[in-house]
Amino acid sequence: QVFTFNRVEIRVQPSVKVQNGAPMSIICHADISKNTDFQLKHNFTIFKDGKLVFMTVSDKEDARYEIPVAKSSDTGDYECTVKADGKLGFSNSIYVWVAGMTKPILTADKREVLEGEVVKLRCELPEEVPPLEFFFRKIKTNSAPKEKRVPEQTQNFSEVEYYVEEGDNILQFDCFGKRQVRSGWESSQHSNKTLVTVKEPFIKPTLITKPSNNVTEGDQIEFECSTVVAQIRDIEIIFQKNRTILNSVRDKKFLKYSTVATQEDSGEYLCKVEQGAVSKTTKLNVFVSELFPKPTLSASMTKLDENKDLILSCSINGFRKANFSIVRKSSSGDILLKNLRVLAIKVNVNDTGSYTCKAEVKGIVKESKPVRINVYAPVSKPTLSVVNGSPEVVLGKPLQLICHSVMGTPPITFTFYKGDEIKKNVTNDTYATFLDEDIGLNDNGGYKCDARNNHSSGVKTSNILNVTVIVPIRDASLGSVPYGEVEVGSDTAFLCSVKEGSWPIDFKFFKKTDREVLLHEVREYSDRTIWHKKTMKRRDTGTYYCMASNRASVDVRSRPITISVILAAWQKGVIAAFVLTAMAGAGAVALWWFLHKKKKAKGPSMEMSGSALAPNLTNEKLPRQPSDGNYYSGSGYIEDNENHVKSTDDSKGPDLESAEVDYTEVEVSTLDPHR
Repeated sequence: QVFTFNRVEIRVQPSVKVQNGAPMSIICHADISKNTDFQLKHNFTIFKDGKLVFMTVSDKEDARYEIPVAKSSDTGDYECTVKADGKLGFSNSIYVWVAGMTKPILTADKREVLEGEVVKLRCELPEEVPPLEFFFRKIKTNSAPKEKRVPEQTQNFSEVEYYVEEGDNILQFDCFGKRQVRSGWESSQHSNKTLVTVKEPFIKPTLITKPSNNVTEGDQIEFECSTVVAQIRDIEIIFQKNRTILNSVRDKKFLKYSTVATQEDSGEYLCKVEQGAVSKTTKLNVFVSELFPKPTLSASMTKLDENKDLILSCSINGFRKANFSIVRKSSSGDILLKNLRVLAIKVNVNDTGSYTCKAEVKGIVKESKPVRINVYAPVSKPTLSVVNGSPEVVLGKPLQLICHSVMGTPPITFTFYKGDEIKKNVTNDTYATFLDEDIGLNDNGGYKCDARNNHSSGVKTSNILNVTVIVPIRDASLGSVPYGEVEVGSDTAFLCSVKEGSWPIDFKFFKKTDREVLLHEVREYSDRTIWHKKTMKRRDTGTYYCMASNRASVDVRSRPITISVILAAWQKGVIAAFVLTAMAGAGAVALWWFLHKKKKAKGPSMEMSGSALAPNLTNEKLPRQPSDGNYYSGSGYIEDNENHVKSTDDSKGPDLESAEVDYTEVEVSTLDPHR
C-alpha cells in the first residue's frame, strides 16, 4: 500500500470575512494519491494564531471545524496539518476576519446624585478579547458630549469616574469599544444609555444692593447675598470685588456688606457660595456717580533757586465748597503742611520733593496728582585733579582726570576742556571723570572743567591743571675710556648715556659676575653721566653694563662691555730682567761643571796650560752664581763657553723683554693634618 500527499489546503465557508454572529466553517482538505484503493486514517489538526483549536481522526480526506456564532475573537490566521501512517502534510495560512464587535454593557453605581459628587461607570465587552480600548461619554442637553478614552491590555471591561458639576441636572452616559485589526481599528456599537438624576445641594445665590446699584459718591451702599441650602453644614459665602475678598461667612446662608460709596467702588461684584467641591456664583455691576472731580495742584514754579518764594494752589474745577489741605509726600507718610487752599513758603534745598492737595466733601476725600518741586543750591567752584594724585603722565599712557564740586544740587553737568577744545560733557551728582587717551609730547598743560546745574547762578570753572608728560627712557648705551684693555693702577672713565628720556634720570653701573653687583648709582639732570673708577686692579677684569630709569618706571639696560686689566710696561721690564738673571746663573753653573770634569781627565798638562793662561783671565768679569762648589778659571775653553753664554743671552734678551708674561690665579687649599 503506497500513498503520497499531493497537497493540504484550508478554506473558509462562507468566506474569509464573516459578520459577527453569523455561522462559519473552517475546512481542512488532504489531496492524497494511492496505488490501490485502501482505507487510510487521517489525523486532522487546525490551529488559530499558532494555537490548537480543533482536532479529529477520519478516513475521509476532509475535516470541518464548525463555529455556529462567529465572534470578533475568532478573527486570526488559520492553518491545518494532516498526519497519516507516519506521513505529515501542511497547509498554507489563511486570514479570517470576523467583522463587527459585540454591543457593550454600561452600568452606573448611582442613579441619583448631588452636585459635586462622583458617578462611577463600568463598560464591558463580554465576548471580546483584550487588548481593547473603551470610550465613555457624558451627555448633557444642549452641549457636546464629554468623552474619556481608557485603554485596557488585560481585561474586557473598564471603569471610570465622572464629577458632577454645577448645572448638571439630568445626565446620560454611554460607552463603546474599539479593537485593532489588520486593516485598522474596528468599533463596536454604542451601549445602552444610562440616565443619572442630579440634585442641587444649594441654589445659586442671590445678590442685591440697597438703595440701588446706581449711587453717588458719599451715599451709603449695602450689599446682600443669600442662598437656599439642603444642609447648612460646611456652607461658605464669599463676597468680593475683582480678586479682593470684602467679606465672608461660614455655616450661614446670608451675608451683608456696606460702605460709603466712592468712584473706586464702581465695578463688578461677585457673591460665591461653596460647599465641598460645589461652587455657585452670582455677579452684579455697580456704578457710582462722581460727586466732585479730583482737585488740581498748581505751583508758581517747579524748578527754582533756594531762598526763592513758592506758591502752591489747590482747586476743583467748578466746585469751591470743599475742605482743602496741602501735603508733602515722604517715604514715612504724608506730611500735612496746611489746611488751606493756598500755601506760600520760602524754599530751601530740603523742600525738594512731591506735593499733593486733598479735598473733602461729605466724607469723600480726593487727592490731586503729585507735583514735583526741585530746589537748587548753586554749584561750588570745581576742582580738577589727576585720579592717581600726581600731575604727571607717561607719554603714550592714558590720563584720567576727575572734576568735583563740593556744593551744588544734582544733577550737575561737567564739561572737560583740553586747551580751548571741549572733550566731554558728563551729567552726574557731584563728580565726573575724563579719560584722555591721546597724550602727545607737547601736552604739558591746559586742562580745565566747568560745572553747572539748574541754579540761575550759571557756570563755575576750575583752575587750569598743568600736567607734565614723562618721556620714557630709550636706548641706553655704555662706553669706557680707555676701552677694552686697561693697565693695572690706571683710572677708567665709564660713560652711560640715553638717546631719549625726561630728566632727572637715575643711572646705575653694574659688574656682571655670577651675580649682578651694583658699583655706582647717581641721579642726573642730563641724558648722560660719567663715573671715574680709580686704580684699576686685575680683579676688575670683567663685563660691565649700565641701567637708566626715570619717573616712567621703566628700567632700560645697556649692552655689556668687557674690560681687561693688563700689566703696565715697567712691570713687564722687571719681570723680563728677573728672567734673564735666572737664565745667566743657570748657564754659569753648567759651564763650571763642564770644566771641572775636563780638568780631571787631562791631569798635570791641564794645570800647566792653566798657569800660562792665568794672567789673561784677570781681565775677564764672570757673573757670580750661587753654587755648592767654587768658581774656577781655566783655558780657552772657558772663554769659548763664556762667549757662548753671552751670545746666547744677547740673542735671548730682546725676545724676553718683549714677551708677554701670563699670570694665573691659583686657589690654595689647607693641608689635611691627618695625611
